[in-house]
Amino acid sequence: MAARRRQATQEWATRTARDRTDAPARGRLLDAAEAVFGRLGYGPATIADITAEAEVSRAGFYVYFASKDEVFRVLARRVRDAFLAAQDVPGVDTDDVAAVTEASTAAFIAAYARHLPLLVLLEQQAHADDEVRALWEEIRERPVRRAARYVRRVAAEGRVHPVVDPLTLSRAVGGMSVEFARTVAARPASYDAAVRDVTTMYRHLLGIGAPDRQ
Repeated sequence: MAARRRQATQEWATRTARDRTDAPARGRLLDAAEAVFGRLGYGPATIADITAEAEVSRAGFYVYFASKDEVFRVLARRVRDAFLAAQDVPGVDTDDVAAVTEASTAAFIAAYARHLPLLVLLEQQAHADDEVRALWEEIRERPVRRAARYVRRVAAEGRVHPVVDPLTLSRAVGGMSVEFARTVAARPASYDAAVRDVTTMYRHLLGIGAPDRQ
């Protein structure tokens, strides 16, 4: 009975605290979980590893997350949102296609390089977990389809002249960005060149001019 009461209290605390998404401790736990999962892998990683990395108590962990599974899925959603945000390009005029291609490419490569260890792990876990698989498909597909909608719009307005179907083009640019991001993850100094080169190819596929080279 006492054990059930403790479990119920823990679950209640978790549910009632989930809206406090901006709490600094929650952010530290998520950052720590990403580092731990990337370093140890999903199976070997423990809640104790995460709380030690975050310098948060185990009780503090349960204020925000019910389990290791939950924090992993929250991380997956955070990564998905990071890739969608990469296409928002705040401060850039969306009618300026040249600026959008450079800003969105830079943001995508930066996000992929930053989250690469977790992305590798997500792809692995997707084979065994339906919910993770759905999140992984979102991470792969939503940015591509969103980019394709943008290309269709600016093509219809006569701003670009894509050499292939917008969805095919967006998949190609996404694939190039992923490959360059892997290099950036290993060699961060290559970031500027990676952005320049992918942007050049992106613009070529859109039928517009290449960026100025320094």
